[in-house]
Amino acid sequence: MSETSSLMGGPAPAGSAITLYNHPSADYAAKVHATIELLKAAAIEHPGKVVQATSLGVEDMVITDLIARYQLPIAIGTLETGKLHPETVALIGTIETHYADAGLHVEVYKPVAEAAITFVKQHGEKAMYESIDLRKACCGIRKLEPLGRMLADRSAWITGLRREQSNNRGDMAAREQDDKGRTKFNPLIEWTWGDVWHYVSVNHVPYNPLHDQFMPSIGCAPCTRAIAVGEDFRAGRWWWEDEKAKECGLHVHQK
Repeated sequence: MSETSSLMGGPAPAGSAITLYNHPSADYAAKVHATIELLKAAAIEHPGKVVQATSLGVEDMVITDLIARYQLPIAIGTLETGKLHPETVALIGTIETHYADAGLHVEVYKPVAEAAITFVKQHGEKAMYESIDLRKACCGIRKLEPLGRMLADRSAWITGLRREQSNNRGDMAAREQDDKGRTKFNPLIEWTWGDVWHYVSVNHVPYNPLHDQFMPSIGCAPCTRAIAVGEDFRAGRWWWEDEKAKECGLHVHQK
């Protein structure tokens, strides 16, 4: 791996996410071991057919670091929706530079330009605020359709989901099936927020600087805001909607 990015050079500044959240749980080491073993199993069970679908959030950066660190034959893909913060988009290049020695390449999937342009012409740039149906339609164009292309020839995918993130994710398992029958691996499902940031601190993992601005969950720019003390992890996502509606459709949970 190449030199650590400037973001991680030297001690974490006061007020940074590392300083605030670096509090590992008592069984942190066991969680890391279990995660490594699950990632190895994913690579063995689905040779050439497994991809990490990274949102470029800090959880996914931990998984990417493990893939690079253990030289696992797992592809890495992300959705460039056309509405991401510049800081998020910049991480694509950061990953390839930071992990140059591991030869990491990020597959980038974008929405069909004509579909995105037509949607904006018909409904406007702020359509996501008008109704849940329009917001989900926007997610469908910018996220679900590109994800379908990412997963088209894959039999498995890897996410950075954690149970702690929301009530909607509380009963997810480390290994499950998605709505298309593919195996979905959630290797950080048991990790706490403190575990994630401890791993980042110890291993000098680059991360989105927006996390330092009280954005634990980062999506498209119009749909993400900072959270206040005491708010849930995903309170800053689609904050104008009811809690039960706060999924874009990427993670359809099969019970």
